[in-house]
Amino acid sequence: MGHLVAALDARQALGLDEVLLVVANAPWQKVGARRISGAEDRLAMVQAAVAGTEGLVASDLEIRRGGLSYTADTLAALHEEAPEAELFLVLGNDAAAGFATWDRHDEVARQAHLVVVDRPGTPTPIDDGFSWTRIDIPELEISSTELRQRVGDGRSIDYLTPAAVVTCISERGLYR
Repeated sequence: MGHLVAALDARQALGLDEVLLVVANAPWQKVGARRISGAEDRLAMVQAAVAGTEGLVASDLEIRRGGLSYTADTLAALHEEAPEAELFLVLGNDAAAGFATWDRHDEVARQAHLVVVDRPGTPTPIDDGFSWTRIDIPELEISSTELRQRVGDGRSIDYLTPAAVVTCISERGLYR
């Protein structure tokens, strides 16, 4: 829900035509650190989450490319597809705090305008070398880790994530 609220708020605040929710094929910062759900399962959940929501698009760009997923490569591919498009990269405060650790983060900052979304009153970890836009969003204390644990424990995730995602998780037998 937090990702959807952030995407919708960013779209509205910045007047964006659409927001791509890009599903990583193999997220380079997570590979080997913990078990990662299959890319096709994650894509199916994002597709279910955004179905019927104007301006939100589930993107399989990184899955089609294969290998490790790097934001710099994804932005370069998007520029190649639509050279005239102005790109924005929407990050949560936690991702923004670690931005300087990203592979080719300087390249990422040159390719897209950086946008940080977080709850009001929270300081944004802005590196002086980068230009950022901040968008305040409502505080939603729902983590994906908690959702996976709840499913694994047999507890409901109804009302914590879109109903279509609950159905997708159940039909695919995820996190059990």
